[in-house]
Amino acid sequence: METANRFNRGCLSEVTTLLDYFPTPVVLISTDYQILGTNRSYSHHFGETQTVTEKRCYEVSHHYPRPCHEMGEECPMQASLATGKAQRVLHQHHSPEGEEHVDVELCPIRNGQGQITAFIEIIRPLNSDRDQEGRHKLIGHSSAFNRTLELIGRVAPSESAVLLLGESGTGKELAAHAVHRASHRADGPFVPVDCSGLTESLFESELFGHEKGAFTGAHSRKQGLVEAARGGTLFLDEIGDVPLNLQVKLLRLLETGTFRRVGSVEPQQAEFRLICATHRGLQAMVEDGSFRRDLFYRISAFPIELPSLKSRLEDLPLLVEALLERLCPDRKLRVTSSAMTCLTSYSYPGNIRELRNIMERALLLADGDEVNCNHLPGICPTDASQTVADTTPQFTQLVPLDSLEHHYLRWALSSHQGDKRTLAKKLGISERTLYRKLEKTL
Repeated sequence: METANRFNRGCLSEVTTLLDYFPTPVVLISTDYQILGTNRSYSHHFGETQTVTEKRCYEVSHHYPRPCHEMGEECPMQASLATGKAQRVLHQHHSPEGEEHVDVELCPIRNGQGQITAFIEIIRPLNSDRDQEGRHKLIGHSSAFNRTLELIGRVAPSESAVLLLGESGTGKELAAHAVHRASHRADGPFVPVDCSGLTESLFESELFGHEKGAFTGAHSRKQGLVEAARGGTLFLDEIGDVPLNLQVKLLRLLETGTFRRVGSVEPQQAEFRLICATHRGLQAMVEDGSFRRDLFYRISAFPIELPSLKSRLEDLPLLVEALLERLCPDRKLRVTSSAMTCLTSYSYPGNIRELRNIMERALLLADGDEVNCNHLPGICPTDASQTVADTTPQFTQLVPLDSLEHHYLRWALSSHQGDKRTLAKKLGISERTLYRKLEKTL
């Protein structure tokens, strides 16, 4: 095998043996994309055996006929060959459960003359439909969503405080769970705290706990949420709602890493990873004096802005499908094209939470196996069905869908002078999806 000889076939077995020391999936790849070996973790996660060796990495990971950079993807190998340095990107790889987001780190291997002869690709799965406790995970393939996942993958292995920003209903708690699951504290507890529901009288008792007899009604010692998060993650949701006079107590906890139960003089050691979230503009609150500047800098080491639903509408079909399956797994419903047109034309001020409510109501109204415009009150105009019909081209004969898409994409591409990025945006699909369709069409 020419590629293996260039890599030094004699040491191939030794290097592939070393791959098993990695806890995450790892692949050994030649400079011409050939898979030379994998570790046990890769086989366990992706269900692949020796059949992947001697195949090209893009064939196995993406089911592409050509390298990633020729299919609209960012190729870490091309960047590594150009810079001589390790590269890290977010990709979507095929797995037994379908496509999943993975954090890919590519590290070059050099020979005695300093030439790059192969690469070690470390794959860290970031996201799938459910975690071990059955909680749902983040869903999407849009560029805005992928950017969020990339930031989560970057910060999760560290101990940096994370501040999740974004409108209400964008999935900040799900993002906090994703950070926790991908961190070194994944086996520890995840303790959420609803800051908007903490009154001044309950603040210290809920967060720090209390001793028996500390106040009227304290009949036994109570463990606080800070203590419950020991070894794990403390998630302070809607931290912008914490009153100014209580912010100083929270700041002291974060700065000293200690706390006292109410009614006790004995300091306790706090040991947790901090994630905060808010829909408020904290910087503006700092300027008007309603949020402490020192607390803001303490919690915002790594801010992540979660995109609104209207900025990632290309994820809508995936979200609708997932919501229907979650809300009613025993019913196989489909959304009609006219109903999907209504859904994609709406602005969603309540984001994914509002979309969930819309689909839940539609399930109750739909008696058959279809969700149509009539099941989406408040979303479609009264003449929505007519509007959709008026904009639908008229056909005189039935043609195979593949043939129809083939001719349409050829026409659309020529009308945009080959500008695939703009065309993908107008079609409401990712550039990656467009490249796949064009590969079959052209």
